[in-house]
Amino acid sequence: MSKSLVCTCEDVTASEVEHAISKGYCDIESVKRFTGFGTGMCQGKQCLNAVARLLEDKAPKKPAPAQLMPFTPRPPLFPTELGYWASAAFDPARAPAGGVPAVDIASPTLRSEAPVKAKAKIVIIGGGIMGLALAWNLAELGETDVVVLEKGYLCAGASGRNGGGIRAQWGTPTLISLARRSIELMKRFARDMGINVWFRQGGYLFLAKSDEVVRKIERGAALHNQHGVPTQILTPDAARDVVPQLTLKGVKAAAWNPKDAVIFPWPFLWGYAQQAQKRGVQVETFTDVVGFELGGGKIKKVITDRGEIACETVVLAAGAWSPQIAKLAGVHLPNHPHRHEICSTEPLKPFLGPLVSVLDSGLYFSQSMRGEIVGGMGDPREPVGLNLGSTSRFLTRYAQALTEQLPQTGRVKVLRQWSGPYDVTPDNSPILGKTPKLENLLNLSGFVGHGFMMAPAVAERMAKWMATGESDELFERFTLSRFAEGRMEREDMIIG
Repeated sequence: MSKSLVCTCEDVTASEVEHAISKGYCDIESVKRFTGFGTGMCQGKQCLNAVARLLEDKAPKKPAPAQLMPFTPRPPLFPTELGYWASAAFDPARAPAGGVPAVDIASPTLRSEAPVKAKAKIVIIGGGIMGLALAWNLAELGETDVVVLEKGYLCAGASGRNGGGIRAQWGTPTLISLARRSIELMKRFARDMGINVWFRQGGYLFLAKSDEVVRKIERGAALHNQHGVPTQILTPDAARDVVPQLTLKGVKAAAWNPKDAVIFPWPFLWGYAQQAQKRGVQVETFTDVVGFELGGGKIKKVITDRGEIACETVVLAAGAWSPQIAKLAGVHLPNHPHRHEICSTEPLKPFLGPLVSVLDSGLYFSQSMRGEIVGGMGDPREPVGLNLGSTSRFLTRYAQALTEQLPQTGRVKVLRQWSGPYDVTPDNSPILGKTPKLENLLNLSGFVGHGFMMAPAVAERMAKWMATGESDELFERFTLSRFAEGRMEREDMIIG
């Protein structure tokens, strides 16, 4: 295979593109996520045609025109300095508009003509990190008669749109325990799955500007220490020792755990998908669930746009899309989607060890192993809805907050911007386990912005619970029925 460069920005070779094609990723969006081509300075302008030609030449079946269409455009159109955005005006009282629209992740023209499997023991709806991690863990326990349904390409949803942060600094013992276990599993992920996820244990540094947030991180640190997490409360001067470039303007205290980490989301997802498929799990992309056949208080069949699947158990793991799928079965989920925007800059020489977050504003940023500054910031005026567009308002708010703490980034250019949905529940905790009056529909959603980092541990426990029938308090405490019963499992350590 040729070693010639196809994407000079990201050093992607023709052989790497051909390898992606051999894995079955035969459309532009999927190849982009598998190889990283088109994510550098030129944003695909110089390499897109070359990859399209390779798809035409190497794909086992001649690609349809939609498979060769340019991938989703990522604003800004040209690399633009953060200082420019920081100087722009915006109305803080105005709600965010739709912005630059995102392309539909589930193009019907990419749907396979072959029908889905007619029968499976377990159907998992959602090919994000939760669904794929569960599928792999089930397969590890011998449950291989599993079909995963994904309406788009892998990494199209929230799992492929996050910042890759992993932290044990949470506000409840349950989430602290789950996060610690996830970090353990992520440490060995490359070895176990045979794919590099660029795991980097640089820590999390939380900055607090108000007395209220200072009290929150102090309570959190005490709880963390009780559960084996070495969080420290630092003065601003001590926090500057961790990241000397920070101004720490307005900061009163900081919380620091050096064992928190960051990974690259896309290969993390690919690893679970590939290893699950090797064990016999079927992963069906571009397959939309359009209904259910119900009877006797159970789901008897999952109805898709590629046919029906008779099944014993259905797991709903579609993140922010879960409520609209549950509605097809007559089930109301109280989850609400909230857009969170994020951006990435040109690469810089490595200087930033931890992921840094200003808890008062929701700002967070880290530096990837390739050198980009990757960060985002929640917007309290963001309306509820599955809006995946990108706005100039976000870039202005984010650039102002980032350059306040890290002035050197004012001359750094933003390369691309995107958004993903938080899957928000009334108490900021997930919905897990059985559904009242529909006993074979299992829930695995509602993780707000932290499902990505909890997936390894949650999926490990859920697979064991499903395969063995052993009791697990996780799937008793966090059930959908808790809301009707007036029970809340409140989690307040949410970024953004």
